[in-house]
Amino acid sequence: MTIENGNGATAPLKNVALAVRALERAMTRPQHLPGMVCFYGPSGFGKSVAAAYAANKHRAHYIECKSTWTKKAILTAIAREMGLVPAPTMYDLTDQISAQLVETDRPLIIDEMDHIVRREAVEIIRDIYEGSKVAILLIGEENLPNNLKKSERFHGRVLDFIPAQAADASDARVLAKFYCHKVKIADDLLSEVAKRAKGSIRRICVNLARIEEETHAAGKTETDLSEWNASGKGFWTGEAVVRGEFVR
Repeated sequence: MTIENGNGATAPLKNVALAVRALERAMTRPQHLPGMVCFYGPSGFGKSVAAAYAANKHRAHYIECKSTWTKKAILTAIAREMGLVPAPTMYDLTDQISAQLVETDRPLIIDEMDHIVRREAVEIIRDIYEGSKVAILLIGEENLPNNLKKSERFHGRVLDFIPAQAADASDARVLAKFYCHKVKIADDLLSEVAKRAKGSIRRICVNLARIEEETHAAGKTETDLSEWNASGKGFWTGEAVVRGEFVR
């Protein structure tokens, strides 16, 4: 999910600031402290866009893991992100990546870390860290900290676990200013949008787009909670609509 406007700017959401601070904490730590930081939370909280912003700000290498990746595919993806020609073996790949990180002293961000955990491949990330000691930001879902406990050698090298924050009305206001240029949405409606979204940036964006589209189509330039409720359009909560004939 990308929280950007047409000019490539990123919305200044709370989790963007959290991800940047998390990476900076690892980058500026005393050298005797571990250098990996875990940024975690439910899907839809905007962790990936926050991580991408942090990567751009600090010239970090960034990869988003896929569920189908093998251990070698993970290492190959990291090498290619660094602009390297991947070495043929996993052993050489690990050394190649570590050496490049040492040479450039650039941090590494690994998104969708949960896939690496499921593949039981966390040790290859630990090997890269041990070989380079650079700052590494790990991004994952809500249970990532508990899942990492299964590998004590890895877990012990994490400096901090930082939870992503649920989106609230202040984030909804930022997003409305960022995206909604045709319609002004009142604060009471933005608060209700945030409440119905249950912390999800993605759902807030969907609802804002829907409100702007419907209001603009009705020939209006602004709307509030009472008007939106009166329209009967409702809110997108992620739940599928149940057809009447199946309701008993």
